[in-house]
Amino acid sequence: MTTDAAHTLPDGRPIPHLTGGEREMLESWLDFHRATLELKCKELDDAQVRLPAAEPSALTLLGLVQHLAEVERNWFQRAVGGLDMPPVFGEGNESGYGLDPARGIHDALDLWRREIARGRELCAGRSLDYVTRIPDGDMAGIEVSLRWVLIHMIEEYARHNGHADILRERIDGVTGA
Repeated sequence: MTTDAAHTLPDGRPIPHLTGGEREMLESWLDFHRATLELKCKELDDAQVRLPAAEPSALTLLGLVQHLAEVERNWFQRAVGGLDMPPVFGEGNESGYGLDPARGIHDALDLWRREIARGRELCAGRSLDYVTRIPDGDMAGIEVSLRWVLIHMIEEYARHNGHADILRERIDGVTGA
């Protein structure tokens, strides 16, 4: 989805479509939530994005970015595309939450953006009614539509953006958005 400057918020995030077709609305909401995650990481350094939320949780903004890169790969490449892909951040880090001291936020965001771009390519030309199977986990083998995958991805980002709000506030007091 592309939007012009007239359809963005002052912070640069695209405003989700208020009218239009179902697919455009779903994709615009997903793009909004993706942009929200990126906004939560804006202007933070590698040390800041490694700060955990609150004990006993080890959740970090860097871990969330990595996790959502893995989620993008899982649903768009593995499920929709039917591709056999390794974990984005290596075997043993299937959730993406594990942090590598050598990988900072810029590297993680670049990988996350590549996963998004590849997912867009795989969805292009497929209808919302396109049916695939969940590749693994507790629901492995169950049929889902591309529509379901997009709705699930919006839900996944919305939930984790709530976590990102709390993390960002803990880091430097920035709230909202």
